[in-house]
Amino acid sequence: MSEPILIKGIDFFGVPLWSISRLPFIHMLEIITAVLITYFFLRWLDRVRERDAQTKAEEIRRNAEEQAQRLLKDADIEIKKKQLDVKLETEKELRILREELHERERLLNKRDDTLTQQQDQLKRQEKVNEGTQRKLAEKIQETARRATELDKLIAMQRQTLHQVSGLSKEEATRRILSEMEDSLQQETGALIVKHEKKMKETCEDISREILLSALQRYSAPHTAEATTSTVDIPSDEMKGRIIGREGRNIRSFESITGVDVIIDDTPGVVIVSSFDTIRREVARLSLAKLIMDGRIHPSRIEEIVLATQAQLEKNIQKLGEQAALEVGFPNMHERIINLLGRLHYRTSYSQNVLRHSVEVAFLSGMIAEQLGLDEKLARRCGLLHDIGKAADHEAEGGHPKIGADLLKRYGEPREVVAAALCHHDDFRVESVYTSIVAAADAASASRPGARRETLERYIRRMEELETIACKFKGVEQAYAIQAGRELRVIVSSKETTDEQAAKICRDIVTAFEEQLSYPGEIKVTVIRETRCIEIAK
Repeated sequence: MSEPILIKGIDFFGVPLWSISRLPFIHMLEIITAVLITYFFLRWLDRVRERDAQTKAEEIRRNAEEQAQRLLKDADIEIKKKQLDVKLETEKELRILREELHERERLLNKRDDTLTQQQDQLKRQEKVNEGTQRKLAEKIQETARRATELDKLIAMQRQTLHQVSGLSKEEATRRILSEMEDSLQQETGALIVKHEKKMKETCEDISREILLSALQRYSAPHTAEATTSTVDIPSDEMKGRIIGREGRNIRSFESITGVDVIIDDTPGVVIVSSFDTIRREVARLSLAKLIMDGRIHPSRIEEIVLATQAQLEKNIQKLGEQAALEVGFPNMHERIINLLGRLHYRTSYSQNVLRHSVEVAFLSGMIAEQLGLDEKLARRCGLLHDIGKAADHEAEGGHPKIGADLLKRYGEPREVVAAALCHHDDFRVESVYTSIVAAADAASASRPGARRETLERYIRRMEELETIACKFKGVEQAYAIQAGRELRVIVSSKETTDEQAAKICRDIVTAFEEQLSYPGEIKVTVIRETRCIEIAK
């Protein structure tokens, strides 16, 4: 037996080759055959597994394709359904638009017919006006011709009268006018005395109407005189800080608040001027806060002003709610509550308008209760009669019209709107509540202590009353008493009669109404007496 061949470094399945080389050759062939069979079996097994994997992958791919096809079909069906819904909705909107267009076309056709009819009526009216103008022109010519003839006749009559009487034109005119004046004075005075006597006899029957109409007649319009506010400063050095470098602080303050700041030589005072009372109050409070804080620059000014505005708006709303609750109307419109609060910062002859409105409300309720009318409605009319004063700086027109428009806009009753519009007798009074409010307004304004005046204006008004009264013939002396609410006039008993004294009293009242502007009413009393003096010796 030959020696086995040893090959170093080579082994089969972990068996060193040198150990195999020692086996017999047959055994060696068996081992190689087994190895080859095992190798080919493993290769076959791998191919079988690969075919199974490919089969599964094919099946998964096929299932995925089928599922994708189903999803595509479902999506296509959903898209078609949505397209159909959109189409139906679009058709519905188009149908609605067509109906609206048809309706508008019908309205336009109707308006066109109306305009055509109006045009025809205007043409007919123009023809009538042309005929009327021709007739008027003819009548004017006829009147002119008759006036010329009348002037000729009057001239002839005058010439005849001059020849008969032997008086000149001036002498005859003066004599006739003097006689007519004496006669008219006596007749006028007699009529005044007669009607006053008749009025006293029938006053119990018509007391309600007399009370309302008399108080309404003497009510006077209100005007606010205060347009400035003063702010105290600790020293004149603060004026320079308020002005700022090159005036930037004062310009910024005036721009943000909308007021005028007046800094003059008056020591310790800065003046804030504006016709808008709310703006002026915001500016006054803001300036006082800035002076107290000490930091005055544009950004700080804007911050303080905004905070003050917010605080003042809350205060305005609170004041309006308190006034409405006091009168008995807690659930009024929020805007009307705000306007009532703004009246707290408005004055009329130094009288606070909000307190005046509350007082008028209570007076109106009392008058309505005595007359057997709706007390609650009268109080509402009285409370809101001056509401236009809170917005008269924001709109054109007087405060009655502005207030009536606001009340009508916020759904107030017709009587309340009429009271705000007509309480100053600017329009025809159609509601008894308007007369009640006018009477209460006059009573509130004319009560003692309700309004204040400066000493200079007070003295000037006293002098005007006495001067006007002394201009009438027969007046010897005139005295203004009761703070200008009453005038005592003493007339000469030799130059006047009782009838003439009554006429003088009426003429003085008329002169006051035409020439003066005053709050409340003025009572005029004319005194005529005859004194007989004898001395016993």
